[in-house]
Amino acid sequence: MAVSTFRTMTARKIALLSGLAILPLSLGACASNDDIDLATYVEQTEPADQLYNQGLANLNAGRLNEASKKFEAVDRQHPYSEYARKSMVMGAFTNYRQGKYEEAINQGKRYVQLYPSSEDAAYAQYIVGLAYFRQIKDVTQDQKESRRAIEAMEEVAQRWPDSEYVEDAQAKIRFARDQLAGKEMQVGRYYLERREYIAAAKRFRYVVEVYGNTRHVEEALARLTETYLAMGLATEAQSAAAALGQNYPDSQWYKDSYTLLQSGGLEPRANPGSWLSKVGSAIAGT
Repeated sequence: MAVSTFRTMTARKIALLSGLAILPLSLGACASNDDIDLATYVEQTEPADQLYNQGLANLNAGRLNEASKKFEAVDRQHPYSEYARKSMVMGAFTNYRQGKYEEAINQGKRYVQLYPSSEDAAYAQYIVGLAYFRQIKDVTQDQKESRRAIEAMEEVAQRWPDSEYVEDAQAKIRFARDQLAGKEMQVGRYYLERREYIAAAKRFRYVVEVYGNTRHVEEALARLTETYLAMGLATEAQSAAAALGQNYPDSQWYKDSYTLLQSGGLEPRANPGSWLSKVGSAIAGT
């Protein structure tokens, strides 16, 4: 097939798909193929390396929107080429830099799906995690981004344990877990203030059992001491305070819990039959 014929067919196809009308031949002089520049419907292509280098130049110059356009053009005009592969991950990074997090996530995931064994796969997955991480909200709001950031960063650490992104991925995981624990504490305090003690105790216990290596575990144990006392469960309250003292003997939360117990004629005391005795030694990674 001649190149000119192929270009004409392609132009007609694009015109039809995009709703562009092609004038019928019966319109006389205006209908002459010579008078219709169908090639205008065909995107002008440029060499892949040229587009890619233009994208990098724009990126380095801070022209992020222009960089994105160049990387997208490589992927569109030269699909499955080596430069398209590189442009995909660079496009994800550029979108991330612009705060276009959903676009960055989609590109990063697509890259990992298509090129899971490439040298940039860990980086693409790391960008996905960063995009979720940057969307994490205050603990008073929904924490779905924290969960997704953890999942994405855990994949970085598990699939590419020797990559340079693992250390920061693990730091981001710790922060996101702290956010989830903070959310549980917020809800638990809400129930405690409303004297819905069973609901409050469930939240504080969840923090101790699941997020024992976060900064919220001290307060969770203190709140358990308070909640159990309010429920009339003195033995559990003593056990919670004992676990707190075992792991954080200098904590203000422990001092407050100790004082609270003393006001009722009690003192911290571990209970071998309590769930707290089983998790106490594991709190904070001890």
